[in-house]
Amino acid sequence: MRFRPLQSASAPAPTAAVADPPETMRATVMETTGDPTVLRAASVAVPTPVMDELLVRVVAAGVNPIDAKTRAGAGVSAAISDYPATPGFDFSGIVVTSPYDSHPLAAGTPVYGMVAFPRSGGTYAEYAVVPSQSVARKPAALSHVEAAGVPLAALTAWGLVVETAHAHEGQRVLIHAGGGGVGHLAVQFAAYFGAHVTATGSARNAAWLRELGASVVIDHTTTRFEDVVADVDVVIDLVGNAKANTGERSLAVLRPGGLYMVVPTGSWPGYAAAAAAAGVRATSFKVTPDGSALATIGRLLDSGAVQVYIDRVFDLKDAAAAHAELEQGHTRGKIVLRVSDD
Repeated sequence: MRFRPLQSASAPAPTAAVADPPETMRATVMETTGDPTVLRAASVAVPTPVMDELLVRVVAAGVNPIDAKTRAGAGVSAAISDYPATPGFDFSGIVVTSPYDSHPLAAGTPVYGMVAFPRSGGTYAEYAVVPSQSVARKPAALSHVEAAGVPLAALTAWGLVVETAHAHEGQRVLIHAGGGGVGHLAVQFAAYFGAHVTATGSARNAAWLRELGASVVIDHTTTRFEDVVADVDVVIDLVGNAKANTGERSLAVLRPGGLYMVVPTGSWPGYAAAAAAAGVRATSFKVTPDGSALATIGRLLDSGAVQVYIDRVFDLKDAAAAHAELEQGHTRGKIVLRVSDD
């Protein structure tokens, strides 16, 4: 199902009253690392915000590849200090408590953003604490389920396309895995700023990726991208070198001095040396939970210039099934957990 913003609207006003949080909440936790079966339902304490943190009631939470990698023992699992741990990075929900009375994100404000997992509990829970600088008002045109699919993926795409590649008119950009969560937003951002976008993806996503702004779509199951593209300015690699040496092959299609950006850095530790030998620039990338960037992205979503695609929605108690689905590798756009009622 594809969600399209229906209208552009100003920021919603907070509701008149917000119920006090309970002492405990429903959550999905992991007792240890492993396959999706390590995820289980639990009752845990509602977290307490400190300093600039907000307490939010989570309505929906995004499910991301980094969630699955962390659950499996990679990702950020090394930074988890205590188990059971509540995973999850991004959310859409309602502010319950603010740092101070006149804070611009008052109780009742619909917001979306990223928590500081694993430094704090994650978003697979009814409540979460989140730094106030890591959230923005939820786009008015999006439901909470739609908005929950945005923060981590969109901030990653924005950082790659806008802040690092400086997408502009006439720039030639190749985006691997264009149909995924980060990929489908990166395609839209690059096209919005005038770049000529080539995306790799599956045949079933080809027409859709063209609708999103890709000028060329390469079916990675039938065509080697280096046979049909050359002299690009930027490669955004959301696959890495673990699959069919995608990273190494990407260096050959860049113009001299072009920029290679890899997100799954664990798949190719030697990317920097290989890029230098090939005469191109290279960098890894890590997402920054930036509320100001989220506010800008929210305006693009409200205007209809950018859209988020939600592939499937699972209930919180079915987080293990959501992870199993994600790891099949065929998700178009995002998977989201429905945590509580709007």
